[in-house]
Amino acid sequence: MTTLEEAVRLFKPLDPSLMKQRLARPGAMPRVIIDTDTANEIDDQYAVAWALLSQDRMRLEGVTAAPFSFTHHREGLYQAVAALQSGAESNHDSKFVGPFAGWAKRLLADGRTADDIEFVTADVGEQRSYEEILRVFDACGEDATGKVFRGSPRHLPSYDEPVESDAARFIIDQARKRDDGPVYILAMGALPTIGSALLMAPDIIDNIVVVWTSGFPSYAPFSNEPSLNLVQDRLSSRLLFECGVPHVYLPGYHVGAQLTISHPEMEKFVNGRGDIGDYLWDLYTNNPLHKKYAISDHETKTWVIWDIINVAWLLNDAYVPTYLTTSPHLNEDLYWQGDASRHMMLEAYDVARDAIFEDFYDTLKRAPRK
Repeated sequence: MTTLEEAVRLFKPLDPSLMKQRLARPGAMPRVIIDTDTANEIDDQYAVAWALLSQDRMRLEGVTAAPFSFTHHREGLYQAVAALQSGAESNHDSKFVGPFAGWAKRLLADGRTADDIEFVTADVGEQRSYEEILRVFDACGEDATGKVFRGSPRHLPSYDEPVESDAARFIIDQARKRDDGPVYILAMGALPTIGSALLMAPDIIDNIVVVWTSGFPSYAPFSNEPSLNLVQDRLSSRLLFECGVPHVYLPGYHVGAQLTISHPEMEKFVNGRGDIGDYLWDLYTNNPLHKKYAISDHETKTWVIWDIINVAWLLNDAYVPTYLTTSPHLNEDLYWQGDASRHMMLEAYDVARDAIFEDFYDTLKRAPRK
């Protein structure tokens, strides 16, 4: 079986001058592909809608469906619920309750158990993402014909087995249109489709820029296992940092996490702004993750709209400040290992939260209604 180190040998390192060029600000009307696990929660819909309504600022080539799955949470949640039911918490035996304690407590208080939670597999997640992308296109008054592509139905099984999909082939085809300039892939989920495209066509790294949101900053001392985008497909996540593809890394924790929106803001600035505004309002006020995680008092709580950070970075350099650094190693336990001798990477360290949402709200003003 091919190791990561062996897989990396497939890729020809980019000349440092070309790497700096790719990591510079995009030119006018950059070519864009969005790779999104749109049905995972409610944030991707905002990002896709913002992009669809901003095609005077980008050339949106297509949107590809990414898979998602929470099956890796199942065992931990079952253990936490069982521990609480057996009285472990009252005995302060926290090791048996674990990181899922809060979720388990809320479920039990709501009269439910882990059996009431749906844990979809990756193929089901990809199917739902595809269907959700089509709904967002429709709500934005956009024709999805030839623009939306089915992605990988599973996470990368090994570096010997890239997963065939329409989306992976679409990415390769767009990347090989070198006369049209680089294509920016706004990656908003796990990476099996992008990882597969890279393994099937290592030559494309000279004409794509992967803009990915996930995990902790590359200098953080924590394991990135809590990051859903990163942990689901460990092989593709590690490949991204090793293969030398130009990469804009947008940490979710501490950076994208600042992109919260409140119920009053949704009601005033989103609800009623075209069909898509109504749809986003409905998603916000009927958030499926509120039920899943047994979150109550919804109107008093904000929600993180993580994935608009990708679109924000593309649209305005002031929205997402970045700095040049070297790509870290991501080890098997998903900890960062810095190495100053490595190829360059662009990394975000903050967001201009208010400016980002003001742009989003202004863009919604031109949303159509049927």
